[in-house]
Amino acid sequence: MTILDERLTDDERVIVDTAAAFAAKRIAPFALEWDESKHFPVDELREAAELGMGAIYCDEQFGGSGLSRVDGVRIFTALAAADPTTAAFLSIHNMATWMVDCYGTDEQRAQWVPRMASMELIASYCLTEPAAGSDAAALSTKAVADGDDYVLTGVKQFISGAGTSDVYIVMARTGSDGAGGISTFIVENGTPGLSFGAQEKKMGWHAQPTAQVIFDGVRVPAANLVGGPDAVGTGFRIAMNGLNGGRLNIAACSLGGAQEALDRSLKYLDEREAFGGKLIDEPTIRFALADMATDLEASRGLLLRAAAALDADDPDKVTLCAMAKRFVTDHCHSIADQALQLHGGYGYLHDYGLEKIVRDLRVNRILEGTNEIMRVVVGRALAKGVR
Repeated sequence: MTILDERLTDDERVIVDTAAAFAAKRIAPFALEWDESKHFPVDELREAAELGMGAIYCDEQFGGSGLSRVDGVRIFTALAAADPTTAAFLSIHNMATWMVDCYGTDEQRAQWVPRMASMELIASYCLTEPAAGSDAAALSTKAVADGDDYVLTGVKQFISGAGTSDVYIVMARTGSDGAGGISTFIVENGTPGLSFGAQEKKMGWHAQPTAQVIFDGVRVPAANLVGGPDAVGTGFRIAMNGLNGGRLNIAACSLGGAQEALDRSLKYLDEREAFGGKLIDEPTIRFALADMATDLEASRGLLLRAAAALDADDPDKVTLCAMAKRFVTDHCHSIADQALQLHGGYGYLHDYGLEKIVRDLRVNRILEGTNEIMRVVVGRALAKGVR
């Protein structure tokens, strides 16, 4: 069931079908193996980039695909049906690439974006710190001007791609405390003083590396300050605007995983018999399926509404992105958990894939801003509207 997808134009259908076909051929058959072996599928990610998925909503001038946020949501939904983990990393790379394309100087865009769009350079996003998670404006990583360079010192936490990615989009403090003292830098892997912590042992997302990124006097050319010298102090705004799209994409990853969980449940319940009949004909089972399908379509509708608002630069775009991220990731994780329950003991087995979907979707309620913070964002907007 993909009710809203019936509204696709021919061009939109080609985009979705291309992503779905790639996911079915190059991701889905290997997802369980990658999860078990903790393999990061770099080659497959670069194949996705060859199809235009490395810079989905970046400008075509520098190698981007020039698509919309709505297109992006549909692409990540299709990819996540094959593997939420791989789709989620591609989402993070796209967010980092967009930040350079949107806020970089023309010289920076020409230098970095084409190689990020092709995923010759794989990108990571570095905002969170050990003592600055939800309160990102309190970050303490410092960038001190020194001649034609900045010297970075500090630690970033929970960074997807750490140690493997080629470039790191880093938010660091160039000024006073608070959001206004933060700037954004492009840091290349291999720069002296840049190192990485041990790989984290995680509940899910096994097919992508996660570790600390450590800056010990890392010297970065001032030319790598995103936006140039006039952009000092704009890093927090860049980071937050990047997260608007990141929240949509991570919600899309939850949507794709939940859709796959429901589809597997329908197939399993139609084949499985108990008490003299097929499980799918049991009224209580049908009630559960009805709730799952309804929550899935509500999630899809809100997510597409938020994506359209971001495309249109709607005044309510931040609120809608927060609403969509909170609602979709919460409900789609519940759908996946219910799908596991409907499979009984088989749902708990690795080979059936349901337990992996549940594990992979759980973190989406935390990253790109916890769902508690999403409630803060929405509540603040509501209160502001009556004052």
